[in-house]
Amino acid sequence: MIAFHPQLFVRIVELDGPRAPMPRPLSSGFSESRAYRVLGVYNPSESSDAYFILPNDRDEMWFICQRHLRFAGLHDTTAHHLDLPDVHATAAD
Repeated sequence: MIAFHPQLFVRIVELDGPRAPMPRPLSSGFSESRAYRVLGVYNPSESSDAYFILPNDRDEMWFICQRHLRFAGLHDTTAHHLDLPDVHATAAD
């Protein structure tokens, strides 16, 4: 059994290369500029990977490998997607 916090949000950092896990989230309706609520977690017995159930920007549900994901925070909201702050913005903007 895998437990997770109901307010858990993750961000996408897609891995590249021939051994990157499938599906690739940026080709499946996800964006690097958003955080996504974790709806569930699945860990198949034949794999050391865990797959997070996430709603993409088209509100489709996908199983995305944890190797493509990073912690984005715990947020007390009913939203399933959150826009991330622009990390490239400067105080002069």
